[in-house]
Amino acid sequence: MPENNNDSVMEKTIQEFDEITRDASRVQAETLKRILEENGGAEYLQRLGLEGRTDINSFRACVPLVTHRDIAPYIQRIVDGDDSPILTGKPVSSISLSSGTTQGKPKYLLFNEELVHNTMEIYRLSYAFRNREFPLENGKKALQFIYGSKQFKTKSGLTVTTATTNVYLSSQFKSTLKSIQSQCTSPDEVIFGPDFPQSLYCHLLCGLLYKDQVQFISATFAHSLVVAFQSFERDYLELINDIKTGVLSDKIMSSSIRNAVSAILRPNPELADEILKICEGLSNWYGVIPELWPNCKYVCGIMTGSMEHYTRKLKHYAGQLPLVCSEYGSTEGWIGAIVDPKNPPESATFAVVPDIGFFEFIPLNNNNDDNGNCDPVGLTEVQVGEEYEIVTTSFAGLYRYRLGDILRVDGFYNSTPLVKFICRKNLILTINIDKNTEKDLQLVVDKASELLSAEKLDLLDYTSHADLSVDPGHYVIFWELNSKAKDEVLQNCCDCMDRTFYDAGYMSSRRSGTIGPLELRVVERGTFQKILHYYLSRGTAVGQFKTPRCVGPTSKFVLDILNGGVVKKFFSKVYG
Repeated sequence: MPENNNDSVMEKTIQEFDEITRDASRVQAETLKRILEENGGAEYLQRLGLEGRTDINSFRACVPLVTHRDIAPYIQRIVDGDDSPILTGKPVSSISLSSGTTQGKPKYLLFNEELVHNTMEIYRLSYAFRNREFPLENGKKALQFIYGSKQFKTKSGLTVTTATTNVYLSSQFKSTLKSIQSQCTSPDEVIFGPDFPQSLYCHLLCGLLYKDQVQFISATFAHSLVVAFQSFERDYLELINDIKTGVLSDKIMSSSIRNAVSAILRPNPELADEILKICEGLSNWYGVIPELWPNCKYVCGIMTGSMEHYTRKLKHYAGQLPLVCSEYGSTEGWIGAIVDPKNPPESATFAVVPDIGFFEFIPLNNNNDDNGNCDPVGLTEVQVGEEYEIVTTSFAGLYRYRLGDILRVDGFYNSTPLVKFICRKNLILTINIDKNTEKDLQLVVDKASELLSAEKLDLLDYTSHADLSVDPGHYVIFWELNSKAKDEVLQNCCDCMDRTFYDAGYMSSRRSGTIGPLELRVVERGTFQKILHYYLSRGTAVGQFKTPRCVGPTSKFVLDILNGGVVKKFFSKVYG
């Protein structure tokens, strides 16, 4: 009976979503009205002359398009202790930090109870669609590689931490996980542990202890999942010994983590032997997830955009298990849910949730004016096949805020668009008239890495840098491989990348010699792990970390890590 009751609750969740998406235009107008009624007394909106109006036309006429740079001074006043209604009518409960891996440094953003509510709602919605395709049993567990991050206080006593940690700390989090069959195998002390390697080790250990109860495995990003199972490859014998003896490894030195995990660890030589036999029977760790967790139905996380690179390795670990994309959102707020979880990550689209915020879309062909002189269209006015920059208005003090994400509309779910994440808007590689985005770089690297696959080699990670220290400037691509490659293969990869940048400005600049030959720098194993640990030391949460796909000149420490790990260099012979 409990299973039937849970199924009916999930079906009701989908029915409610069907209702609000049938007339998304009306729901958008109602959502904007609610946002403006709740926050109309805020100083920011008062200055713009809305004078209590809550309709879409007045809102667009009075409120300008903005980026974080425009609202940063208002947020800073709140951080510094001003408790007047500056951006929101309701009190700010805490401050969220973005990861800082995209723009080079973390951004402050407001966090309030409305965002907690939205998070729980989108968790339930996404679970409902997943559960329809991959039904889970009541009372089982999930192996979730989730991590809290460091916290500190502002002058006024507000907690500053990452958005994910703000969610994990909320009273609603655990009850929601229980209602969607997502109770974590690890105790809270592991999630909020002070040291990432120790927390990761214990996540793996707890997952093994409950191996027959795990129904799905997840992390915020695909990158975190790959890092977890690369760690398992290194540590599996030590984990097995912990299970066999019932004594936690000496490497776990945090007393809070050690006490919590030791409380559930008992000697279990039979389980240890079973795990060892499974690991010894694997071929290069292919299918390790379904072999060790036989009741696991799928692997879940953000797998679009810059995370697509990691899905190849993740598919290796997952074997025949489906990879399922999770929700689409950011530190600024949520946007969409996966309504067709059977689609592979490369085909994933997100249905925009029309009552979670007010959304506008700047047509990409008009998106040439950074001063905001653009003409956005509404949620239901977008065209299939067109690309847009998304603009959001939230319940947490963001009004007509340009997220910087480029999306393509691939269809509609009732009247709300199904969008595919394409890339971040900001150019990441440019020297003069050339313009190459994160997506351009990904396509170039994917094409060249096909040459590696033919040699049974894996590209573990990559990034780029526009080197202007020499004249002419040139692109530098950093690669970390799983094994040594022949110089001839790497030279061919270097040439392939140079010729696969199809941007007209790049090709003409290469032909004229105003951009120099592309350079491939191969780094030693573990170099990108050092970059991860560098960002963790600066307060970035593991669950928010994304490898920066372009390292700018201001990120000197990251450049020093990369250049310090270089073992080979190759220059393109194309355009010679």
